[in-house]
Amino acid sequence: MTEQATTTRARSGGRTARRALRTAPKFDMLPGLTRNIPLCEVMDGSQVEKIDNASMNILENVGVQFRDPIALEDWKRAGAKVEGELVYLDRGLVRELIKTIPSHFTYHARDPKKNVRLGGKHSIFVPMTGAPFLRDLDDVRRNPQLEDLAMFHKLAHMMPALHSSAHHIVEPYDHPISQRHLRITYSSMKYSDKTFMGMTTSPKNAEDVMDMCAILFGEDFLEDHPVTTGNCNGNSPLVWDETMLGAMRAFCRRKQPVLCSPFVLGGANTPASVPATVAQLNAEALSALAYTQVIRKGAPAIYGHYLSTVSMKSGAPMAGTPEISLMNFMIGQMARYYDVPWRTSNTLGGAKTFDAQAGYESATTLSAVIHAGANYIWHSAGWNEAGMHCSVAKFIVDAEQCAMAYRMAEGPKWHDFDQAIAAVPDVGPGGHYLGHPHTQENFQEAFFMPELFDNNSIEQWQAEGSVEITERALTRAKKLLAEYQEPKLDEAKNEELLDYIARREREIPAADELNQSY
Repeated sequence: MTEQATTTRARSGGRTARRALRTAPKFDMLPGLTRNIPLCEVMDGSQVEKIDNASMNILENVGVQFRDPIALEDWKRAGAKVEGELVYLDRGLVRELIKTIPSHFTYHARDPKKNVRLGGKHSIFVPMTGAPFLRDLDDVRRNPQLEDLAMFHKLAHMMPALHSSAHHIVEPYDHPISQRHLRITYSSMKYSDKTFMGMTTSPKNAEDVMDMCAILFGEDFLEDHPVTTGNCNGNSPLVWDETMLGAMRAFCRRKQPVLCSPFVLGGANTPASVPATVAQLNAEALSALAYTQVIRKGAPAIYGHYLSTVSMKSGAPMAGTPEISLMNFMIGQMARYYDVPWRTSNTLGGAKTFDAQAGYESATTLSAVIHAGANYIWHSAGWNEAGMHCSVAKFIVDAEQCAMAYRMAEGPKWHDFDQAIAAVPDVGPGGHYLGHPHTQENFQEAFFMPELFDNNSIEQWQAEGSVEITERALTRAKKLLAEYQEPKLDEAKNEELLDYIARREREIPAADELNQSY
């Protein structure tokens, strides 16, 4: 009898311990997403070729303006027709160049366990960047400082579905504009050991980022190992400027990936037509992708874009519209047609607070980019007010939404099908599965259970204070930050990085830029 009681207690304790492990908060990063659901393709083969032909006609007959003397000389040597700043690109030359872009590559993180594959079925989620304001832990909209940027990098580090710490999630106003890129890059490196983005705000800033990456990873390592990502925005329609092209050269020469991203405001800087907008965007992206290979053959590059449509009432950019989803589906098809990885923007919102509008806009976009098969899924957490602020509350909820999308995109899991079916005769007609051993062992993995959504009865919700999602998310953020543990940099590399920053800050004039606001 005593032996039986002891055995029962041991089993009960074991199950309790296993349940505690299953339900404990998990901060481990999910592996890079491997998508196993069908793609949504809204064009047939002839329509894909129609877009391709229209884009090639634009490149051959309208031309793309490269406002950069170095790029113009590069194109002349590559055999393109150059008249002033206009470059006319033969379709054969474009096709030959983009063939040398890797269709897949692996990002190498400071922690090798957080390396992630990109291209084909492989995707990653990356937080938003570039916000001049934030909504903070008290949901107050204000100018950010460096400590706010560090906070977001810490949160990105702890969010399982975010695969990158990005770079300037928010602008640190307590540092001069000319020197910010140094502190931003260091913050990305220090507070997370995931992959990160590199600043491309000027060619020299991009060189500084490359130098800091060489310190962290080793110069030789960069040659064959992507560790960071640069973003180069085009000026639609059909312009690439000296700043972006110079930054592109800095990254490509060190074989680090760049996003070649036309900045589309549909109906304002593109035709008021979804297919025609995609054709123009495609021409712009192809011209930059081809140029990366003029700079250095085999350098990784990503077909990029920023998509928005414009309200004809006010001229303001819109998010979450049907046309944006359609364009994402179409751009995904074009990128696969050229066999290159592609980038999109995610969870975008134009709302001024974290309200229903923000949720609907973000959910619509997230669903579209997953079904479009995007690889580099940027702006995945925090974006609101058309990118003017990053919301802490929305950052936390968006990251959980990415985890839910990740689970959906993995597709159905069949590993325990036989065991689950075997539970049916055990329970039989009229029973329930809640106490069945298979349910007890598998409920956590079988069905995603959001932590930030409230699914209790209204009576229980009211009894617990009628707390809405913004407050729940901010409470969660505060708890996460209290539990954060810094992934320490190697001491020698940390000192070398700080010495580099100090030297460059002495060399770069701060002028009167400190504490400027928009």
